[in-house]
Amino acid sequence: PEHQQLIVDSGALSHLVNLLRRYKDSSTSRAVISVIRRAADAITNLAHENSSIKTRVRMEGGIPPLVELLEFTDTKVQRAAAGALRTLAFKNDENKNQIVECNALPTLISMLRSDDAAIHYEAVGVIGNLVHSSPNIKKEVLAAGALQPVIGLLTSCCSESQREAALLLGQFAATDSDCKVHIVQRGAVRPLIEMLHSPDIQLKEMSAFALGRLAQDTHNQAGIAHMGGLVPLLKLLDSKNGSLQHNAAFALYGLADNEDNVSDFIRVGGVQRLQDGEFIVQATKDCVAKTLKRLEEKIHGRVLNHLLYLMRVAEKPVQRRVAFALAHLCSPDDQRTIFIDNNGLELLLGLLGSTNPKQQLDGAVALYKLANKAMTLSPMDAAPPSPTPQVYLGEQYVNNATLSDVTFLVEGRRFYAHRICLLASSDAFRAMFDGGYREKDARDIEIPNIRWEVFELMMRFIYTGSVDVSLDIAQDLLGAADQYLLEGLKRLCEYTIAQDVTLDNVSSMYELSEAFHAISLRHTC
Repeated sequence: PEHQQLIVDSGALSHLVNLLRRYKDSSTSRAVISVIRRAADAITNLAHENSSIKTRVRMEGGIPPLVELLEFTDTKVQRAAAGALRTLAFKNDENKNQIVECNALPTLISMLRSDDAAIHYEAVGVIGNLVHSSPNIKKEVLAAGALQPVIGLLTSCCSESQREAALLLGQFAATDSDCKVHIVQRGAVRPLIEMLHSPDIQLKEMSAFALGRLAQDTHNQAGIAHMGGLVPLLKLLDSKNGSLQHNAAFALYGLADNEDNVSDFIRVGGVQRLQDGEFIVQATKDCVAKTLKRLEEKIHGRVLNHLLYLMRVAEKPVQRRVAFALAHLCSPDDQRTIFIDNNGLELLLGLLGSTNPKQQLDGAVALYKLANKAMTLSPMDAAPPSPTPQVYLGEQYVNNATLSDVTFLVEGRRFYAHRICLLASSDAFRAMFDGGYREKDARDIEIPNIRWEVFELMMRFIYTGSVDVSLDIAQDLLGAADQYLLEGLKRLCEYTIAQDVTLDNVSSMYELSEAFHAISLRHTC
C-alpha cells in the first residue's frame, strides 16, 4: 500500500491514462499495444484494495478509455482493461455508475459469450462487482440480457468463471421471485447441482449458495429436489468448511419447505444426517434445527399417507428410515396409526437386532423418543414466552447512524443498522453476512418487498427484544418475521392475530398460518 500511494503521489496516474489513450493513434504497433496493456495492469495494481486511488483514477479520466479498450482487437488488452474495471468497480459506487454510463454493459455481456476463458472470467468478474450492493445496476444488467450468458458460464471449462457465475446468479435470485423462476426455467439448476460434486471447495460453496437463493420459491424447491439436488446437499453437511456447510444447510432449509420433498428427504436418510451432523458454527446448528422443525410441521395429511405407504411397500432400509424419521417427527396423535396399526414399532425393534452398531443406536434413540412422546401431553400454545435470552443493543440504536456498518434501502429510504445486532438475531441475517458472498461486505442492501413501518417495527424487535404489535400491522409483520426467521416476533404477531379469530375469518386466518408456518395461530384456528 505505501508503494501504491508513493507512485500515485508522484503523478503516475495521468501518464498511465495518457498511455491508455494511445490506442487512438493511427498506427498501433505491437510495442504500443504492449504499453497499453501494461498501463491497464499498472492501474489494476495501483488501485487494488485502495479506495482513494480508485477514486483518483476516475478523477484523472481513466474509466472511459478502459471501457473503450474492451472492444480493442487484441484480446490481451481486452483482458487487461476488464481486469482494471473489475478492480475499480469493487465497493466504489461512483466508479460503478461511470462504467455503466460509459455503456460498458453491452460489450461486457458479449464478452461473457467469448470462447476465451480468460475473457469471460474477467467480464463476469466486472459484472459481479458492478451489481454488488447496487440494486439499480443489477436491474440494468438483467435488462441488458446478462442472464442467459451467465447461466451458460456454469458449464464453462474455467472453474473461476463457473464460481463467479454461480455467485452472480445467487445475487440475481435475491432480486425478486420472478427472477428466481426465470433462472430455473433457463436451465441453471442441473449445472449448479453438478457443481456440488466438484472437488473445488469454492465452486461447491457458490453453487450451494445459488441453490439456497433459488430454493426460496415453492416450485423451484420441488424442481431442485427432483433433479437430484437433495443427496449432494446432504453430503455437504459432512464438510469441514464452515461456509460450505452453512450454505448447504440453508439450501436444505429451503427445500424442506415443500411438502413434495418431505418423503424424499426421509427416504434418502436426510433426517439421520441432519440429526447426526457435526456442525461447525452455531448459525448452521440453528438452521438445521429449523429444517427439522419444518419437516415435522408437514408430517400429516397426504405426506403422512405417502410415508405410511413407503413403510409398507419400500425396501427394508427405506422402511426403517421412514420409521426412524416418524419416531422423531410425528405428532403424538398419529403415533398409534404409525407404530401399532402400520407396524412401525416392529421396524424400530428390528433395528435393535441389527449387527450394525449405528443402526442399533438409531433404533434405541427412536424408541426412547417415542416413549417420551407417548408420556407427554401435546402442549397448546398460549401467550408467547419471553424471547430467548440474548443481549440487545437497545432502543437508542434503532435507525441510528452512530457506529452503523450496514444500511438497508426500504421504499427508497435509508435505514441504519449494526451487523453485530443482526448476526445475533436470526439465521437469515447470519446467512446474509457470514457466508462467502456479496452481502457479506455490502454497505447498502435493498429490501424490495417490506413497507417502511413494518421493517422499522421488525428492527425495533431485533434491537430491544419486544414490541407492541397492533392488529392493523400484525399480518404484514408476521410475513416479515417469517422471511427473516425471527421466531420470537412471529409468536408476538400470532398472539395478536389469534385474539381476533372469529367464525367469519377463521378460514382466511388458517390460510395465513399455513403460508407463514405459524403453528400457534394454526392451533387457535
